[in-house]
Amino acid sequence: MADQDRKTLFTLLGTNPATAALKTGKVRSPLVDFNFADVKVSNTEFKPLVRESKYDLAELATVTYLQAYERGTSYVLLPATVVGRNQHHTIFYNADRGPLDDLNGKRVGVRAYTQTTGAWVRGFLAEDYGVDIERVRWVTFEDAHVMRYRDPEFVERAPEGKTIKQMLLDGELDAAILGDHQEDGPLKHLIPDHEQAGRDWAKRHGGVPINHLMVIRESIAEEKPEVVKAVYRVLKESRAAASAIYDSGEADPLRFGVSRIRQSFETLVGYAVQQKLLTEPVSTDEVFARALGILGAAAE
Repeated sequence: MADQDRKTLFTLLGTNPATAALKTGKVRSPLVDFNFADVKVSNTEFKPLVRESKYDLAELATVTYLQAYERGTSYVLLPATVVGRNQHHTIFYNADRGPLDDLNGKRVGVRAYTQTTGAWVRGFLAEDYGVDIERVRWVTFEDAHVMRYRDPEFVERAPEGKTIKQMLLDGELDAAILGDHQEDGPLKHLIPDHEQAGRDWAKRHGGVPINHLMVIRESIAEEKPEVVKAVYRVLKESRAAASAIYDSGEADPLRFGVSRIRQSFETLVGYAVQQKLLTEPVSTDEVFARALGILGAAAE
């Protein structure tokens, strides 16, 4: 194939065991070259991705994509998970202030109300632990990635200069979603049996929660569907190269194919509607129709 026939994609993709083979060139495509953005943490680029269409190919938080899709997006969603995990370990409280048995009426910090991890956590808190999402005061530190979205009335912004961890330590928050944080001094997991709780949740909901999926520029999908096929193939091959690291079956955090992510995706859509992140449900088949039309059985 002549060099002029190759397509170079400006790409946003984090580095982890499942992407390493692609990013180091061990997995290659005869059709596509990847110009990987020099970005340490991918979520810092989600705002320019959805507001400015900055990248040709990118990982994107699922809630961010759903909000962009509802407003009209220039990206096609691929059923390729590049970040997924159980979420029960991500919420903490300050044990020095005594036990925290009920979040209703309390103040809980989260980086942004629209953060996908926050949506998952609020979802299982409401579903399994009796938390009324609208009776919690959600304290945020960042805006939504998608323009024109406004947080609900039960969400407030932290004072300028405050940080989520320090507010929790100082007693200005009763709990906080800190992500992959380790127990640190008085900061303890709110759900002490979080590992088993996460496994049980995954069994009931068709798999570990999906956080980031891949998107590709709509114009590329329309003009060069063969590029979409090549991208999906190398992403899948790169993930397979790290198969020894990840659990399989429903515990697999990086599932490919609509059938394997459907239940998790539809659960998140339901949570997003309940939490006023979306105004109405969206159909999984509709959202992935463009990708399936190009990829066919490979993405089912």
